[in-house]
Amino acid sequence: MTTALTDLTIAGALDGLAKGEFTAVELTEAHLRAMEAARGLNAFITETPDLALERARASDSRRRGGQIGSMEGIPIGMKDLFCTEGVRTTAASHILDGFTPPYESTVSANLIKAGAVMLGKTNLDEFAMGSANITSHHGPVVSPWRRRSDPGVDLVPGGSSGGSAAAVAARLAMAATGTDTGGSIRQPASFCGIVGIKPTYGRCSRWGVVAFASSLDQAGPMTRTVRDAAIMLGAMAGHDPKDSTSAPIAVPDFTKALTGEVRGLRIGVPREYRPEGLAPEIAALWDQGIDWLRQAGAVPVEITLPHTRHALATYYIVAPAEASSNLARYDGVRFGLRVEGKTLDELYRKTRGEGFGKEVRRRILIGTYVLSAGYYDAYYAKAQKLRSLIARDFREAFEKVDVILTPTAPSAAFGLGEKTDNPITMYLNDVFTIPTSLAGLPGLSLPAGLSADGLPLGLQLIGRPFDEETVLNVAGVMESAAGFTARPARVEA
Repeated sequence: MTTALTDLTIAGALDGLAKGEFTAVELTEAHLRAMEAARGLNAFITETPDLALERARASDSRRRGGQIGSMEGIPIGMKDLFCTEGVRTTAASHILDGFTPPYESTVSANLIKAGAVMLGKTNLDEFAMGSANITSHHGPVVSPWRRRSDPGVDLVPGGSSGGSAAAVAARLAMAATGTDTGGSIRQPASFCGIVGIKPTYGRCSRWGVVAFASSLDQAGPMTRTVRDAAIMLGAMAGHDPKDSTSAPIAVPDFTKALTGEVRGLRIGVPREYRPEGLAPEIAALWDQGIDWLRQAGAVPVEITLPHTRHALATYYIVAPAEASSNLARYDGVRFGLRVEGKTLDELYRKTRGEGFGKEVRRRILIGTYVLSAGYYDAYYAKAQKLRSLIARDFREAFEKVDVILTPTAPSAAFGLGEKTDNPITMYLNDVFTIPTSLAGLPGLSLPAGLSADGLPLGLQLIGRPFDEETVLNVAGVMESAAGFTARPARVEA
């Protein structure tokens, strides 16, 4: 049986391209057809078929000349938070209508240099603020997965990188970029049954990425296998002098870390991640993951991360505060939407009131409040102290263990509209991913099983700073043990 071009992994496609079994143009055309057939998922905001075919033809030409990048000819989606030269960038917000960057983000430029072919800009929660991909000005993304018990209900793909996750899961793209501020790569990866890694803060440049919370935002790859994640992360990462937070650390060949050998590694199991009321199927999957690693020769070690209980509250003070500052630049004067007013103040009010969606306005208001003169010490300063304690918990834990294993999300994907009435309930989706982000550590989610309703469930691996290699290697061992081969039930046009 011949494998469809859209079913290939990055590693498989690179092998096929090297053997001349197909061309980059043929590979790209197959994915463009899949995108056209699955527009009902709303995974892309902007499709770029002409540009994709142009870059695919250039890739085939380079290959014939012996110039082969690490992702030569691979069709990918680009989250619409990355500025792309000559291609509109919206951050899924009305306020950036009409914005076409005259420059390329460093991450997307690195991927172009590696030979990747951009199929289009994927949908997301507005300004990356959300956990379900329902706050986009361009409409919600629909997961390609369906519940067994109620297949007629549309499910969320997770957020904010829900368009990227849905596109990869539905075989519309071989991989896609995501950004992760508090879980926005890992949680949608869990919901959609794919691999997503948030690298260490500073591993990938933030230059040219529309900012949400500058001390937390980090770009990373979303793929269908751990090996593909290793390939793509190597292409994305690297020091960037244009980004003062970019780490001047060499990028290793992450694929060489996938040895499959974990004997003797100490696997941390934090007791705080097993709260009262944790869903039994999540707890059972976590126990299964621990057992897989034990059977592979690793040693589970119970650890404590005592300040975990404060992480969610800390995040929802720090992140909105930084968002309030970052989003002050959208005023209708320099770029994007402008709603005229009789005075400059009125122009600001009308533009920002019409341009920002409800969730973004909520977070700006929270952030402005906690930064205000009367409340800065009571909220923001205290949150920063707690953030330091959360990071210290991880440092102390990593004196005893090599990697930490937890669930990725507290549930499987839920239905569109099921949790939208209460923003606090929505924020709880990131309860397991936020501590990692506050500490700036690498975190990876991989699909490890299915819920009773046939939906993907993920497990999360957390590593030491800039030790993505150990995280990827352990993830590869777990991936082999899990043998996750489930596919989305259907893709609707």
